[in-house]
Amino acid sequence: MPRTNFQELLDAGVHFGHLARKWNPKMAPYIFDQKNGIHIIDLHKSIVKIDEAANVMKQFARSGRKILFVATKKQAKEIVAEKAASVNMPYVTERWPGGMLTNFPTIRKAVKKMNTIDKMIEDGTFDTLAKRERLQITRQRAKLEKNLGSIKDLSRLPSALFVVDVQKEMNAVKEANRLNIPVIAMVDTCCDPTPIDYVIPANDDAAKSISLIMDVVCGAISEGLNERKLEKDKEAPEAGDEKSPAGKKLRARKGGAKAEEAAEAAAEPVSAPEVKEETPAETPAAEAKAE
Repeated sequence: MPRTNFQELLDAGVHFGHLARKWNPKMAPYIFDQKNGIHIIDLHKSIVKIDEAANVMKQFARSGRKILFVATKKQAKEIVAEKAASVNMPYVTERWPGGMLTNFPTIRKAVKKMNTIDKMIEDGTFDTLAKRERLQITRQRAKLEKNLGSIKDLSRLPSALFVVDVQKEMNAVKEANRLNIPVIAMVDTCCDPTPIDYVIPANDDAAKSISLIMDVVCGAISEGLNERKLEKDKEAPEAGDEKSPAGKKLRARKGGAKAEEAAEAAAEPVSAPEVKEETPAETPAAEAKAE
């Protein structure tokens, strides 16, 4: 069953593309028609692509991997930040720090610096500093928080990128392509879909359009996270303590299997090393006794 329907996409204005004279010919397969000099996106194809992208993101979330959301344009910033935070995913909405993926260790150092300042504030070291130093550190902390605060929990490279407006976030897309990180993106009629692994043909300028697609993909991520949690909850009792009935059953099963193995081993005849036996008549001692 599709995650969205035609009417929802139509009401949100997902079908409105850019001016026909600014189009990218590579987007031709996703364009339905042209009206008043504006391209109209084929929503039937958008529905298929949205479902494909949502299923991929669900699988990533289910396997415990992180998806980095990137949207620095004015009308998308708040929407993306709110929706991504609701499913506990990292996001960049202020400015794409150059080399964030290709030079990830340096970005991690900056995040650690921010954590160090937080520890200084907590343990009271911050209060012992001179007023000027405190002011400098406070400003530095605010700057780091603004640019990197949303990725402080990202301890390793993300497994995928979700991008709103491919043209504006071209640096992020290039870095992801260089590191073979899959890119899922909302692609308008003026953009090049070639570097994108999972294209969602949609209007990337209207807040309603962005909000609707973010709701769909974040809903899919939430489903994946819930399934992951259920799987973990099922596994926990099996390896649980002695009081757990499931744990007792599992141990009894294992104990029974071991007992069966031991019984089989005992039942099997032990093969002794071959010794060449001599009959009493053949040995010289036996012959002497016989005489």
